[in-house]
Amino acid sequence: MTLDRLRLRVPLALAGWGAVAATALPGGSPPRWVPVVLFVCFGPGLALLLPQRGTLRPAARIEAVALAAPLSLSLAVTVSTALFLVRGFSATAFLVTLAALTTVAAALPGLPLPAATRGAVGSGGR
Repeated sequence: MTLDRLRLRVPLALAGWGAVAATALPGGSPPRWVPVVLFVCFGPGLALLLPQRGTLRPAARIEAVALAAPLSLSLAVTVSTALFLVRGFSATAFLVTLAALTTVAAALPGLPLPAATRGAVGSGGR
């Protein structure tokens, strides 16, 4: 695994745990809700999409960022629904589950992007 991929994967994996840690701060303060909202909206999707093989060209990068939010929010809705169905929903359980899923996703190769399969991935860095 290259150092560049580790530089992307490690922060993605730690972002969720940082959001969980931020819940210990006083309620309603921006240092508490900003990391949580950013993580829930982008963390899981970026972890699923970005650790790609090769260097992504601009078209594939734009596609990954554009798909990260809907993918993250879809996963968040699925997790929260599952927790509600088993009557185990709490903010902590929700964030811990998303953080664990994001950590696992960051360790796996990214999902293939359509722009990447159409030649938007280069073999070297440009």
